[in-house]
Amino acid sequence: MPRRRIAAAVASAVLGLGLLTGCGDDVSCGLDQCTVNIKRETNYSVEVLGVEAKFVSADENTVTLDVAGEKIQLTKGQQAVDVGGLQVSLSSVTQDAIQIEVSR
Repeated sequence: MPRRRIAAAVASAVLGLGLLTGCGDDVSCGLDQCTVNIKRETNYSVEVLGVEAKFVSADENTVTLDVAGEKIQLTKGQQAVDVGGLQVSLSSVTQDAIQIEVSR
């Protein structure tokens, strides 16, 4: 019985690490949510939770992204948008970068 528990714990740890491996320097992830920092540069993209998010344009309060091949607009304070099986919301917009929250 203890071997099964150990095997289950190892399997859970490996699965958890598998979810986090999509995270890079611009992405910090928890178990099922990531904070993504995207540079405000043409064609800048980052992969998060297996989905690519690409910067398109931004103004003071609204950001347009291409997420999983679909263009979406996010506004500060708006509820999360469902795209590619993920919930995406805008946290902040600065001159250099935007920060979004992505969750399953």
